Amino acid sequence: MVNVVRAALVQATWTGDSESMIAKHEEHAREAARQGAKVIGFQEVFNAPYFCQVQEAEHYRWAEPVPDGPTVTRMKELARETGMVIVVPVFEVEQTGFYFNTAAVIDADGAYLGKYRKHHIPQVKGFWEKYYFKPGNLGWPVFDTAVGKVGVYICYDRHFPEGWRQLGLNGAQIVYNPSATSRGLSAYLWQLEQPAAAVANEYFIAAINRVGQEEYGDNDFYGTSYFVDPRGQFVGDPASDKDEELVVRDLDLALIEEVRQQWAFYRDRRPDAYEGLVRP
Repeated sequence: MVNVVRAALVQATWTGDSESMIAKHEEHAREAARQGAKVIGFQEVFNAPYFCQVQEAEHYRWAEPVPDGPTVTRMKELARETGMVIVVPVFEVEQTGFYFNTAAVIDADGAYLGKYRKHHIPQVKGFWEKYYFKPGNLGWPVFDTAVGKVGVYICYDRHFPEGWRQLGLNGAQIVYNPSATSRGLSAYLWQLEQPAAAVANEYFIAAINRVGQEEYGDNDFYGTSYFVDPRGQFVGDPASDKDEELVVRDLDLALIEEVRQQWAFYRDRRPDAYEGLVRP
């Protein structure tokens, strides 16, 4: 059975302020809708610069509540307008002292479905995230959306196979992976890890990276965002490594069943033998 979903992602350059950054993404979303897209995802903390290149208390100003903060509220209106599912990564404040790297998932009718909080928090040069974020505590939700079952895994999470697997076990068909990763640190891993995760877990992945340099450090975000299918093959070409880009691709979700029947990785799992994986 053919079950094709037209999906979109945006890799964007930082504009210098939150209002123009949000407005730019709204226009990308409207253009994606004009092209027939039914789901779209944005990059990590999309409405702010990647402030984690420094450790400064002033950057707590970017945080807002989810779902009742101004950005997610605005994105709910955008989802209703465009009829698209939207994955919205922001800096979340739950209460004073409780901050998370979060992505809200909004259905095509504007309904807030829930949020994912990044589990794995780096603390290395240029990526001082532990200064700002607590580790995620909401598990590995998969959201039943108008386009199918959508999960989220954020940036540094992608280096840890356990979460990819849990999203698969929870029924994900498409996983959005919003990121901010720089050229010198892990560029060669970018086109290796997500295709490998798509193969191991037999679903589609939308890998989204920022692009360009920003004011708070010398990280060179290299874009090359892409969709990859359950066989580990790119769906169309990856985006530019230098320029902002809206990527729209058709994802045939019927391929998931075909691959799972052919490769049978879920059948041959051995959870009874994996006890050691969760020992400290």
